[in-house]
This record gives sequence, structure tokens and C-alpha cells, in this order.
Amino acid sequence: MTDLTPLWEVGLPLAGAGGALGYAKARAPRVYWSLVGLPMASARFTMTYRSTMDVCGLTVQPSRFRAFLVRNVARRSDVQPVPPKVRRLRGSTTGMRVTLRLPAGLEPADVMAASERLRHAWGVHSVHVVETKPGFVELRMTGYDVLRRVKMPKRKPSGRLVAPVALREDGAAFVRDYEKVPHALTLGANQSGKSMYQRNLIRGLASLRVALVGIDCKRGVEQGRYAPRLSGLAITPEEASGLLNALVGEMEDRFDLLDQYGVTDLWGLPADVRPVPVVLLVDEVAELFLVAGKKDEERRDQMVTQLIRLGQMARAAGIYLEICGQRFGSELGKGATTLRAQLTGRVVHRVNDKQTADMGLGDVAPDAVAAVTAIPADRPGVAVAGDSSGGWTRIRTPELSADEAAEICAQFAHLTPALPALAAFRPALRATVPASEPVPLVKPIPAMD
Repeated sequence: MTDLTPLWEVGLPLAGAGGALGYAKARAPRVYWSLVGLPMASARFTMTYRSTMDVCGLTVQPSRFRAFLVRNVARRSDVQPVPPKVRRLRGSTTGMRVTLRLPAGLEPADVMAASERLRHAWGVHSVHVVETKPGFVELRMTGYDVLRRVKMPKRKPSGRLVAPVALREDGAAFVRDYEKVPHALTLGANQSGKSMYQRNLIRGLASLRVALVGIDCKRGVEQGRYAPRLSGLAITPEEASGLLNALVGEMEDRFDLLDQYGVTDLWGLPADVRPVPVVLLVDEVAELFLVAGKKDEERRDQMVTQLIRLGQMARAAGIYLEICGQRFGSELGKGATTLRAQLTGRVVHRVNDKQTADMGLGDVAPDAVAAVTAIPADRPGVAVAGDSSGGWTRIRTPELSADEAAEICAQFAHLTPALPALAAFRPALRATVPASEPVPLVKPIPAMD
């Protein structure tokens, strides 16, 4: 028995360590990756880099000058193909990032085409290729499925109108930058995560110097909670028509101001006269297109016309659109397709049919349509984000309850600007209502003399 004692002394700690690592891999993937995954992946990358590049077809024949040096200076007869040069390798709690200098003859598309083979060769969860500047690409590798449990990066994005909304599948934050992408469309079926996306967007915008304006024709059941941070709110189609007319009037007044100072957009104005940017949040846009009879058609056509005008011209005036809905195609009626063409940013959650995915991404990122239809029903908040460049990525919003979003809006209520053009639509501020009590509807208050 004494001969077995050393085995127990060694075996029990090893078994405990193995169990702890197994638990960390399942329940704390960041910890497991930092302790085990990252060192192993770094070693595998370093030892197999040249051979992996070679078998994946990511090498080129050396230049004549390089071949001359190898044969005549190094006195070697074998002239090996040249892989991309590793400029930088750094690890993180989610994966690795490697900066490569591409040799003449290779382009970023070649590396992108081999990303799946690189993922298997180095044993990582995913490999995303991003062109950083001409001749350089960055391999963004993730060691595990970062979308399974969303944890946003600690580093806050910088910018005047930049709001972090979700986590990308490469571990970076997905942000709404209104200076780069002024208008966006968000689609998804019921329980797919659209409301969660909007809550996270409002959380990111609440602390910025921006006016938030809402249209929620479901009697304000969603956006009514954000009343303290809203400069205007419409909860019926009739109110929405008046609100859109007021926004178009505000846009025209701002164009007069731009003309007066001889500048082309809002940011060219002096800071002391520059109006506050406006973000219009439209929930369930289809409600604006529906009509019960002929008497509603004129109002519908006017609202659609005003939305199209805002989509075409409002960016220069600092007015931006966030349109949400379940479907958004030509079947909604006249003007729907024209409006959709103005919405550059696209985010599509799980949908009920392929046609809806085509509506959201088919015209900007056709390759992403298949990814949308593959989103499982048990992963709410997962979406595919695309843009007019043809690029796309999977994202997932962190969980945020309606009460938490309402608390954030109340916290930053002092930043809510009062826009004279929207005074008639400023929602009445209300006290916090306990969760057990019904939430009263928010009604607009008339303009004050």
C-alpha cells in the first residue's frame, strides 16, 4: 500500500486541476482561454505558421533579388516561397489578433477565402480577416463562442455620435456610428431580440448630447418607459404624422442655418449655434403604412413622403433614422422600397421566412442571407449586421430589461434637450411605477405659451 501513496498524492491534485479546468471551460470560458487556450494557440500558431500558410496557398514565389541573395549570399539552393510577414501578435481574453504584411501577389480576399482552413489549422473558434490599410490585414481569432454569453468590452468607443449596441462574433463591440452610417433598418420576428437591440441602443445614446425622438404606435408600451429622455414621442399614427411634419420643418430650418453660415452639414457650424443632433426611433414601422380605409390613405402617403425626405436629406441637418419592424418590403405599400434604399445600416434578427431576410440584406450583403436563416430560435438577440460595402458579421445584444433601460433614461433625463419644433410632442414626465402596477400610457402635452 505504501507504494501506491505517491500515486494518490499526485493523482488527486491532477484530477482536481482537470476538473477545475473543465468547469472553467464550460462556465468561465474567458478564464479557461487566458490560462490554457491562449498559450496553446500561440504556440501552435508560432510553430506551424509557415507550413500552414504554404498548404493554404498563401505564399508567393520570392522576388528575383531575394532569390539571388538566398543562392549567392546565404549559399542555399532551396528558395522557399514567401508567406505574409507577421508584424504583431497579441492576445486578449477572447482570442488573438495577428497583423500581417502581405507580400506582392497576395490580396486580402485570398486570406479571407482561406479563413476557414486557418481556423481548423490553429484550433480556434473563428478567424475573421480585416483589411487595416493597403498591404496589411489583421487576423481576428476567437478562442470560443463569444456570443454564447455576451460580455461587452470594457473599452468605450470614442466619437461624437457613437453608441455601443452589441458584441460582434470577433469579440469587438458593434457600434452605431451615425456620422458613418446615418440611417439604419432593424428587422426580426417576434421574440427575436429587436426590443433588446433598441434598449441597448437607447442605453448607448442616453449619455450623449443628442435628442431622442420616438414613434411607437403600440400606444407607447415600449418607448413610453423612456419618456424622461425623449424630446418627442408619438403613440398613434395621427400623432406620428404630426411629429414627422414637425421634424421636416426642423430639418428645413437647419438648412437655412447651414446656408447662412455657408457650410454643408451640421458639424461645420460654430459650436455656439450648432443645433443638437436628433435620432428618430421608429418601432414597428409597418403600423405607419397600414390604413383602415380610403380616408387614411392621404395621411399614410404623407407620412411615407416625409420619412423618405428625412432619409434622403436629413443627414446633413443632423437628423438620423432608426427604423424597426418585422417585415419591410413592397407589400407594405407605395414608398416602402424607396425608403428602405435610404437606410444604409442593416441589422436582421431571426426571421420567419427567407423573403424577409432578402428584404433586409439581399440588396447590401447577399452572402449574409443564408446566415440569417440559420439563426436558432433559442438564441434571442443574435442578428446579422450588414452594410453597403457588402461586409457582414454576426452580433448579439446583451440582456437588458425594460426597467433597466427606463432607469438609465431617468438617470440622464437632465441631458434631454427641449426642441421648440417638437414641444407639442414632449412626453409628460412621470414618476417611477412599481413593477407590480400597470404602467400608464404616456400622452403628449400641449405646447406652452
